[in-house]
Amino acid sequence: MLNKKLQVWLPLIFAVVMVVGMFFGYQMNGGSSKSFFSKPQQSTLDEVIYRLKNNYVDSVNLDSLEGVAIEQMMNKLDPHSVYFPPVELQAANEDLAGNFEGIGVEFNVFGDTVNVVYVIPNGPSDKAGLKIGDKILTVNDSSLVKRNLETDQIKKLIRGERGSKAVLQILRDGKTATYTVTRGTIPVPSIDAAYMLDKTTGYIKLNKFTESSYEEFMQAMERLQKEGLQKLVYDLRGNGGGFMNEAVDMADEFLDNDKLIVYTEGVNSKKREYRCKRPGLFEKGKLTILIDELSASASEVLAGALQDWDRATIIGRRSFGKGLVQEQYSLSDGSAIRLTVARYYTPLGRSIQRPYEKGRKVYMDELWERYSNGELLSADSNKVSNGKQYKTIGGKTVYGGGGIMPDIFVALDTSTYQRSVNRLLIDGGFNSFVYNYYLQHRQQVDQYATATDYAKGFTNGEEMWNGLVNYAARDSINLKGVGENEKESLRQRLKALLARYKWRNDGFYQVLNIDDEMVKKALETMAK
Repeated sequence: MLNKKLQVWLPLIFAVVMVVGMFFGYQMNGGSSKSFFSKPQQSTLDEVIYRLKNNYVDSVNLDSLEGVAIEQMMNKLDPHSVYFPPVELQAANEDLAGNFEGIGVEFNVFGDTVNVVYVIPNGPSDKAGLKIGDKILTVNDSSLVKRNLETDQIKKLIRGERGSKAVLQILRDGKTATYTVTRGTIPVPSIDAAYMLDKTTGYIKLNKFTESSYEEFMQAMERLQKEGLQKLVYDLRGNGGGFMNEAVDMADEFLDNDKLIVYTEGVNSKKREYRCKRPGLFEKGKLTILIDELSASASEVLAGALQDWDRATIIGRRSFGKGLVQEQYSLSDGSAIRLTVARYYTPLGRSIQRPYEKGRKVYMDELWERYSNGELLSADSNKVSNGKQYKTIGGKTVYGGGGIMPDIFVALDTSTYQRSVNRLLIDGGFNSFVYNYYLQHRQQVDQYATATDYAKGFTNGEEMWNGLVNYAARDSINLKGVGENEKESLRQRLKALLARYKWRNDGFYQVLNIDDEMVKKALETMAK
């Protein structure tokens, strides 16, 4: 009988002992008995939300108000801590995922019509029978033939879960037809181009650091090595960053032993070092990195590590200066925040982050100021930094305090187009002309087996230019007075854009890089 009573009371006895222990422990740490038994104190923000919910004169959307409040809090922090409402989070995540779910076409809007400008080979739309030149009129009975239709609106209609159906009404050669496309997972390559500039020099262009970037990079390197790669031009211009671990893995392929690549540290984050872990694919051989004022974050981590160890020659202009580490935290309503938790430091201890104490607007407007004060034009001003100077093992001076200073400066191309040309570019007329020219002259482009053959053999440049002049004249844009240098620049871009329809970005850069000043400087540097 006693054992049975003990079994009944034992759980209660344990509970009382735990509460008493917690109580005395709380008092020993400075707490009071009153505060121990009271409810947790609400923050002022919680109080305001409570009053709005229970006392405001009209009904309110609290989710929206909370989102505004969170966004304002983020704005009071650094420029890179951001809040993503639920409706924006998917797009933000897809940007770095390396893929999305959709029908597998690239489109552009000319006039009021959605035109298919590329169909991914073996993708959902290719299997369904869509072709370049098709015009999409409706998606599941939703019309796409509207003025001022936003790209995001079109994407929402076209994209969807893998396996779902998109019923498209297509206009082709003046006739309409219906195609049913089963959506799938569509890869978004982060490597725009990977090809041989000459017999021994490879070129790789990376647009961002996504979840698949390192894998893509390794595949490109292995292919180029089979083609004779001994020297490499790695183009990070315009690369705004992404996942740091992808940059670390790439740096490991260029550096030997257990060299430090980068370290992070913050008030609430202990110092963490990232070092080389394995034999690299390209630890020897000449290497140049191309950067500009839009190269940021992970791009700067990679360039900074290779510069500190004297492994690569950095060519271009001072990079953006984003040296803050963000981590994403999901919130209960489906939204998320990307919160800055630490700073990046190069192996020599250089801080990549430029100052932001004057607020977000000043911070974001600084790029325009750098252009206005001549920093993007002058090698002398480009090297000016308020930060500390450092010496590499080889005795080279490098700078901290914001961004990566190049070893060799290449000024921004200041050959500005006339207003008439800018209008043609901004309004989309330039792209529209190239698209229609390709549809009418596809056989002339298709006769070339490779983009290299096309770059050397295509001689229709003057004809294309005259066609553009006549095309622009329909909108009262006069291109006959364009200067010779401007004309040649536009002709080269026309030729590169035309190549893109057959060989994608790889072909585009093979043509455009022929006259690119940074690429020329890289080749010149590695020839020494």
